[in-house]
Amino acid sequence: MTAIPKGATRVRPRFPRRMILPTVLLAALIVTPFAAPLITDANPIQISVRDRLAAPSWKHWLGQDEFGRDRLARVLHGGQVSLTVAFVATTIACLVGTLFGLIGAYFRGPFQFVTTRLSDVVLCFPPILLALLVVTLFGPGTVTLVAVLSILYFPAFARISFSEALRVSALDFVEASRALGTPSRRIVFGTILPNIAGPVSVQYSLTAAAAITIESGLSFLGLGVVPPAPSWGQMIRGARQFMNQDPLGIIIPCVALTLTIYAINFFCDRLRDTLDPKGNGGGKDTTSVPTSDGRPIATADDVVAEVRGLRLDIPRPGHSVRVIEDVSLTLRANQCTALVGESGSGKSLSSLALMGLLPGAIRQSAGTLTLRRKSGDMVDLGRLGAKELEDVRGNDIAMIFQEPMTSLNPVHKVGAQMVEAICAHRPMHAAEAKALALRLLARVGINEPDRRFDGYPHEMSGGMRQRVMIAMALTCEPRLLIADEPTTALDVTIQAEIIELLQGLRQDQADGLSLLFISHNLGVVAEIADRVAVMYSGQVVEEGPAKQILEDPHHPYTRALLESMPSSHEEMHSARGDRLHAVDGTPPLPDRRPSGCAFRDRCPIALESCALDRPPLFEGPDRHVRCFRAPEAERKAA
Repeated sequence: MTAIPKGATRVRPRFPRRMILPTVLLAALIVTPFAAPLITDANPIQISVRDRLAAPSWKHWLGQDEFGRDRLARVLHGGQVSLTVAFVATTIACLVGTLFGLIGAYFRGPFQFVTTRLSDVVLCFPPILLALLVVTLFGPGTVTLVAVLSILYFPAFARISFSEALRVSALDFVEASRALGTPSRRIVFGTILPNIAGPVSVQYSLTAAAAITIESGLSFLGLGVVPPAPSWGQMIRGARQFMNQDPLGIIIPCVALTLTIYAINFFCDRLRDTLDPKGNGGGKDTTSVPTSDGRPIATADDVVAEVRGLRLDIPRPGHSVRVIEDVSLTLRANQCTALVGESGSGKSLSSLALMGLLPGAIRQSAGTLTLRRKSGDMVDLGRLGAKELEDVRGNDIAMIFQEPMTSLNPVHKVGAQMVEAICAHRPMHAAEAKALALRLLARVGINEPDRRFDGYPHEMSGGMRQRVMIAMALTCEPRLLIADEPTTALDVTIQAEIIELLQGLRQDQADGLSLLFISHNLGVVAEIADRVAVMYSGQVVEEGPAKQILEDPHHPYTRALLESMPSSHEEMHSARGDRLHAVDGTPPLPDRRPSGCAFRDRCPIALESCALDRPPLFEGPDRHVRCFRAPEAERKAA
């Protein structure tokens, strides 16, 4: 743990200044009714007929009601009942509804069906009519009110938490947590729940206010709190017929209701802003079993991971759409393999298949995905259960996502997220985890790691956030690191620094780190890659040593990609003028691929046979090319 310099003062977390006023106001309005014995010794149900509608006095500060009962005692004890009913019912509805929404949004399937349909059934009934029906059937009383209000309001929490959790679940930082192997329960309650706390807190304030209003309304109708117990609704009902003679009788409970509802809304609005560190300055203060191709799992000592004949499908009624077809890769220790191609070629989907993080609509229908764990055993990732995959992610295989801002949880400090990633696979004390996190931050080149450890993601630049993601990916020293376009959102200078950092990490790791680098920028690939695999329309069309691929491409698509890259200033003006070469046409959609070769409509050297048959993968001594002209290119190279 980092030592505190002598003479330095420890900075204690301060209570947000923006929360002081609403907290004090709400606490006062909640505590005051329950402090009734300290404020007045009057009995709220004691009748004095001769003192009916008496004016305020030193003994009765707010006067007496139509039965001569002390108004101050009644408004205080009535507040106890109203607040208890409202907050207990709202809390139950919030807990049950939010839990239903979180589970339905994260696990989907039957959980989603139960959440949405159950909410729809309850919402079919108008709230006040349903409350009147239940109270009429079971009789008035505090317990009945709590039960009725809980049932009435849990669908609102379920719907809000479901929609918000559905949105948050699709963000990169949730995928990053899954990639680190974080258990589902910790993702749901530690990652998703804090990010939906704002909308849920606002709904809580609205529900609590509505519950107080409905409780008072039912008591006003004589269907709520049973007399002689005091209630704000009963006070309004009793004072209504005397409002001309004694307006104070109806004003007092109405003011109590108004102030309480305002205080709750004021507090929850400020809480919503405070829970979002970026908002208003608050931050400052279905698993499928794949089929195997039958070949044995690779056992070469330097093979870290291997993909063989991978095929990914989107099931459709009556048929399936192939999005990835026959992808094979071998990833070795101390080697960087670059996966390149246009957007939509299948690069990211192939990496997500390795991580076991495929979207629910896509299933693995063929092929094997094998990984060498730290123990030395090769495992088939496609056959592991959810619990086993959680143990593999982050520990043996890790991933750096494309956009660092959305990959980090915006409501948690950087240090808390790093400590969580460490403790997910390496049980240790919080102090040890913090010390390791600080060392990792320093290792990836972050200045003042102590200060950045206690900062939020939005307080860092894009390059620093990406360094934090790299540090998190290295917390358990994985054998395989997947970098999905880690330099796309960064400027050229920061790109160079990140590339240099990744190269250094590959050399530093003792047991041989394998790096799968996904990019569409061949200039960056040329600096870091040992081998290059070029993807087009869900297939690997060329694979081999980076130097050979970049200097002498055999596939026309690889050649077109290289020709579209900007070269030196003199070359551009002498050979191409002011325009870069562009590949004609666009990649076909997965369900609209042409017959034969997928690239034939854009290929300048296509043959008649290209429209008839899919070209096989021609395998050379160290290069593989999916093109009918590949043998011809091999002969020219020889």
